[in-house]
Amino acid sequence: MSKGREGPEGRPGAVVLRYLREQNRPYSAQDVHGNLQRETGMGKAAVLKALEQLAQQGRVREKPYGKHKIYFADQEQLPAAGDAELRALDADITARSRELQELLNNCRQLEAELKELNGTMTTTDMAREVEELRKDCSSYTEKLERIKSATNHVTPEEKEKVCSEHKLYCKEWRRRKRMATELLDAILEGYPKSKKQFFEEVGIETDEEHNVTLPAAL
Repeated sequence: MSKGREGPEGRPGAVVLRYLREQNRPYSAQDVHGNLQRETGMGKAAVLKALEQLAQQGRVREKPYGKHKIYFADQEQLPAAGDAELRALDADITARSRELQELLNNCRQLEAELKELNGTMTTTDMAREVEELRKDCSSYTEKLERIKSATNHVTPEEKEKVCSEHKLYCKEWRRRKRMATELLDAILEGYPKSKKQFFEEVGIETDEEHNVTLPAAL
């Protein structure tokens, strides 16, 4: 038989068909050529021609995939698997599923560890932070020593007196401000001009003009 008349049962067709049946998975023509080129020496054109002839004869199936086609063995033409082979395949699937689950669990654990590590300080950053804390401690220690050695400490009695006076003055301030507000509101009821004009004419200055806020009552 001449090379031009070599059919799928000839060398290229037989080799390609046997390969697709043994692998039993989809391949592009490029993949089949790349996988068989080393051991068979077949060119890409011969592989593509064999695939097309096998597809035309229904020995393999072809399916468009984007701009390319993929080829795979016709499942109905493959020899039926025996009970022992099916049991072996089921056991292999179970083992691989278990292995996949273990890998997924390990992956999640590693991702959690990586996230935790990314959120922690590096050794360099930690050393810098420790040095800053040491400086702060030294500064606070010096400040504490100065306070302890000072002779003008305020006694609890003096502190209580100052706090009492502060409360008294704030209370009086609040009372007088309320009285002044009520008096001014009464005057402004019959005043023909605005409140601002009245304050300017009389010369009244408010707390707000001097950014003064009355402390909250305790």
